[in-house]
Amino acid sequence: MQSQALLQSNPLRVSSPLDPLKKPILNLKSPSLTTITTRRRAVISAAVASAPKREKDPKKRVVITGMGLVSVFGNDVDTYYEKLLAGESGIGLIDRFDASKFPTRFGGQIRGFKSDGYIDGKNDRRLDDCLRYCIVAGKKALEHADLGGDNRSKIDKERAGVLVGTGMGGLTVFSDGVQNLIEKGYRKITPFFIPYAITNMASALLAIDLGFMGPNYSISTACATSNYCFHAAANHIRRGEADMMIAGGTEAAIIPIGLGGFVACRALSQRNDDPQTASRPWDQDRDGFVMGEGAGVLVMESLEHAMKRDAPILAEYLGGAINCDAYHMTDPRSDGLGVSSCIQSSLADAGVSAEEVNYINAHATSTLVGDLAEVNAVKKVFKKTEGIKMNATKSMIGHCLGAAGGLEAIATVKAIQTGWLHPSINQFNPEPAVEFDTVANQKQQHEINVAISNSFGFGGHNSVVAFSAFKP
Repeated sequence: MQSQALLQSNPLRVSSPLDPLKKPILNLKSPSLTTITTRRRAVISAAVASAPKREKDPKKRVVITGMGLVSVFGNDVDTYYEKLLAGESGIGLIDRFDASKFPTRFGGQIRGFKSDGYIDGKNDRRLDDCLRYCIVAGKKALEHADLGGDNRSKIDKERAGVLVGTGMGGLTVFSDGVQNLIEKGYRKITPFFIPYAITNMASALLAIDLGFMGPNYSISTACATSNYCFHAAANHIRRGEADMMIAGGTEAAIIPIGLGGFVACRALSQRNDDPQTASRPWDQDRDGFVMGEGAGVLVMESLEHAMKRDAPILAEYLGGAINCDAYHMTDPRSDGLGVSSCIQSSLADAGVSAEEVNYINAHATSTLVGDLAEVNAVKKVFKKTEGIKMNATKSMIGHCLGAAGGLEAIATVKAIQTGWLHPSINQFNPEPAVEFDTVANQKQQHEINVAISNSFGFGGHNSVVAFSAFKP
């Protein structure tokens, strides 16, 4: 988040793709799509021959077998992606509390969330939304991975871990506790104040519920949190410390203190007269990001483990990287060095060359400085923009802070599966310096070779993860 003031063959059940398309929607200028595709494939073929070697050991290859989310578009992965493909905005006026006195009065607020069947009623009433979102998303991801209910007996729970981070933690519980302290005294602070406010509790409660005894902790690197968790979770698998991990991010900060804090940072859009067009990455008239919330998690497994249980393999996690700008609390480096070096390190970890990448799910928050800083850094790595598509999930769901990378990773995997990229909406007056095809305003058909997903956070935290279709 940047403000303006991150084997051998074996029978597999590879999941069938969602096919929401009828006719390709193309928005390309000359040269023709066929020419670009042919040229790009030739470049990729040459790059593959000279690229770093990808991991071959089935114990160390990491695959995605399940996805779960809570979003402004609901809790179903396919519905979420269908709405993204349709270019639907989830942004609206905040009605959870009286926001009329705030200079920003809108966001990607989740409405009608229900945890029925996933959290018992008593706990559901006590838990902070940050924790509720994590538990529901995590359990839905396991169901997606064919590990719901009794099927979890198939796995060794001592080798199954949880690594779901959050940028803000249980902010509602924390805010309510402080208010009770000031207005009523310490005796009125709930005994759940500390447990439900600390950032590690989402991972802990999910593991307690599931009985997963493997690696368990949280990472909090602001809006780079989810990607940091994916990177760490994959390394636990690669090092042989776990067979599978539930990893991602969760966030629920659309409350008065959360909104007010980002207003104070002068980071938010104030387009109150037209909230649905407020998040407009790479548009010359952008005026700040839009707050969102939710959770996005992946089930990550070693290929060996997934094959043994005949798991549905959705995509492969190729690698990732993390680093720090070491520059400023909220602004990106003007030279883009931190981001560009992070992308290069992620490609090295993934065993792919820059020429093999043809899709970027950008961080793209709709801030004046951050959007172009990311583009400039990306250009340092990808010298030719031709054939590379780059889109912005935040244009529709807002910036979900610690959960952003999780929800964007799900969008990236769905793009790999379906062959369709969701649009970057609200592209009215595009920045000429961007140069990439940003999938402006309409979905596009695109066969993804290698995809990367970028997430950056306050503090200069950079993270990049790479995915591709699974090939035995």
